[in-house]
Amino acid sequence: MPTDPAHPLDPAEDPAALEAGRLLFAKECQFFHGAQTLAQLPPIGGPEIAFAGRSNVGKSSLLNALTGRKGLARASSEPGRTRQLNFFDLGGVVTLVDMPGYGYARASKEIKADWQGMMFDYLRGRPSLQRVFLLLDARIELKAADHEVMDLLDRAAVTFQIILTKADGLKPPALARKLQEVTQLARSHPAAFPRVVATSSETGAGIPALRAELATLLGSGGDNGEEGARTEKAG
Repeated sequence: MPTDPAHPLDPAEDPAALEAGRLLFAKECQFFHGAQTLAQLPPIGGPEIAFAGRSNVGKSSLLNALTGRKGLARASSEPGRTRQLNFFDLGGVVTLVDMPGYGYARASKEIKADWQGMMFDYLRGRPSLQRVFLLLDARIELKAADHEVMDLLDRAAVTFQIILTKADGLKPPALARKLQEVTQLARSHPAAFPRVVATSSETGAGIPALRAELATLLGSGGDNGEEGARTEKAG
């Protein structure tokens, strides 16, 4: 069935996109660089996709589930401790960037300031950055820090897409309500891509859909993906 250009087919419903995502994440993925300051950032190369979220939201688990490697990204035993940008090469096609968690209550003022300092400068000044996947825990209410980071991403003019984690912790009706709530929130932010993906690293739910989302973004050349966000909002 042909698709309406104003409402492109969800990659999760497109067999070709799902297969492209599977093939993309079948490639070898390796950590290659860590940066604690802007001066330590690796040279700008191919496209980058960053993963952001509050401490304990499940970023490491999601990266491990996407790549099929349990030990690729390691969660710190102390939330709020990881402060560097970690760069992973996925088959020479795309770089996945694991950003420090934010919003941990016991974190020092310096850690909290990272997202107003180095993180913002990275987001605003990295032309290879195609999109930020902003992870939110499906089971809990959004926190002030989540809204602050969305506002920061708006100011940085970086397209971000909300990804719900730990979706297995909600029953289907509650998850449907959460998806509707967060989708409405995304539509209120100028930098947000309007499609929200619910995932579970435990059960694998939503992982193929997120792989397809990323493969579709890369296939569109990045800029077209941002144009798609604007088109969907206009529709």
